[in-house]
Amino acid sequence: MDGQPISALTVIALTCAALATVVIGIYGVRLARTTSDFLVASRSVGPRWNAAAISGEYLSAASFLGVAGLIAKYGADALWYPVGFTAGYLGLLLFVAAPLRRSGAYTVPDFAEFRLGSRRLRTLATVVVVLVCGLYLIPQFQGAGLTLNILLGAPYWVGAVVVGAIVIANVVGGGMRSITFVQAFQYWLKLTAVAIPALVLLFHFFGEDRSLGTPAPPVVTEQTTVDITTDVVVQIADRELMWITGTVDGRAADGQVLLLPGEHELSRGTELRLAAGSSVPVVSGAPAAGSDWLGPGNGFGGPHPTYQVYSLILATFLGTMGLPHVLVRFYTNPDGKAARATALAVIGLLGVFYLFPTLLGVFARLYVPQLLITGTSDAAVLLLPGSVLSGLPGQLLAALVAAGALAAFLSTSSGLLVSIAGVLSTDVLRGRIRDFRAAAVLAGAVPLVLSLAVSSFDVSRAVGLVFGVAASTLCPLLVLGIWWRGLTAAGAATGLVAGGFVAAGATVASLLGGVSEDVWRGWPAAVLDYPAALSVPVAFASMVLISKVTRGQSPADVSRIFTRLHVPERLGMGSDREQGLRSA
Repeated sequence: MDGQPISALTVIALTCAALATVVIGIYGVRLARTTSDFLVASRSVGPRWNAAAISGEYLSAASFLGVAGLIAKYGADALWYPVGFTAGYLGLLLFVAAPLRRSGAYTVPDFAEFRLGSRRLRTLATVVVVLVCGLYLIPQFQGAGLTLNILLGAPYWVGAVVVGAIVIANVVGGGMRSITFVQAFQYWLKLTAVAIPALVLLFHFFGEDRSLGTPAPPVVTEQTTVDITTDVVVQIADRELMWITGTVDGRAADGQVLLLPGEHELSRGTELRLAAGSSVPVVSGAPAAGSDWLGPGNGFGGPHPTYQVYSLILATFLGTMGLPHVLVRFYTNPDGKAARATALAVIGLLGVFYLFPTLLGVFARLYVPQLLITGTSDAAVLLLPGSVLSGLPGQLLAALVAAGALAAFLSTSSGLLVSIAGVLSTDVLRGRIRDFRAAAVLAGAVPLVLSLAVSSFDVSRAVGLVFGVAASTLCPLLVLGIWWRGLTAAGAATGLVAGGFVAAGATVASLLGGVSEDVWRGWPAAVLDYPAALSVPVAFASMVLISKVTRGQSPADVSRIFTRLHVPERLGMGSDREQGLRSA
């Protein structure tokens, strides 16, 4: 794509966002003295502060960059991403937040042992938490690499390493106590960074005569050069004459090439030049015409759109209840009432935020349609301000967006790293502060290395797959563990293994390239890309069935456990457990 000049304002904005994160983190380090501070901020975070911190860590690269990119590419069906990301908190509010807080646990594996009395189940839950958080960290580092590559022209690995180093330093320094302050600040920075450009472009849009619902593909308004950075298949609606340098459909090209209607493969390193007014080829599977883009039912590419949409809904709605870095935040509330108030406030904060990436996704299809060729639509939010507004206004908006994007990577990565370090230090190591710090370094380094291998995967698609893993493992463990007395350790373990095997296996296969769409009319590819519709029922059914078979293995004190989970904290039933954990 045409390279945009590196703006000094963008460099300053990125530097300020990074420095603010470090400075606020250092302030939090001064207050972190005990293991409880590192793991759950000594359970002293109020609802308002905690809601801002949860929103800050939850609004990841997928929310800041990916949602707008997927809406630009796939249209109405992609709205299920922000809707699902937000609505998942309603289930969390109703079914999980307060009882989980009353359990007195520090981590999800700790809750599993408390509820079912099995050390082996705790170990298995630890593996699942590490898997979910590790997979979730990969797209955060991936988005950071993409952002600095686009904004500064830096190699892809530079952005990933910079974000990884800052996050690891903050978490090692102060744990949960430190990142709570950082994440609350970063929510408001991200909201500002996405809202102001969206509102400015909205006023700009109403000042033009532009249409969204035409039956024709989007067009470029000026001559545009597009660089293909990864192999991609695009679809052409009408005969197009383009100047191409590189490889098209396996043949070398260096000059004008006539592309016939249908699909064409563009190899990495190919350069396309589109004349002003030319229709833009769209990545295969995405709706080409504006009228199709506006209407639901097209899915996300592939032959089974209805399955894709319902599977995504299931993953995002239930996945939120199984995300370790979100759940650990409710352990930091002082009581169950505060946990419910926190979840309710988060729904409002997320609802306000997601209005603006939706607008930016619409504007991306109008003003930077060339992104639809490469498939790297995650760059839409970054490129929009400079593409629409020239001069200082465009540079100021671009700098603000850059700061918000960096905050998105830093805040979510911090929460994920605390979750992994917490379970590793308490379940694998001896639970000391030095163990937490060593676990944080290891847990940050491994996903950082893996992120360099999947740089071409859509950020929101990757996060959606991780939501599917969480919905198929930790969500049924928590929901059934909190609300069904009949759950046994054997049933819970079977469900974790069965659901995790299907969902995580599909996720890894998709990240490695998936399978051909032609096999069995594309069903294997559809299930690999959107496994939740299969893996979630498998997980719940396995837990229920095996628990019924092994019902004699239920904990003897299940009545006392359920009383503790569901009665108000003021009765003091959880104080003994929390005191014991504090003194560890």
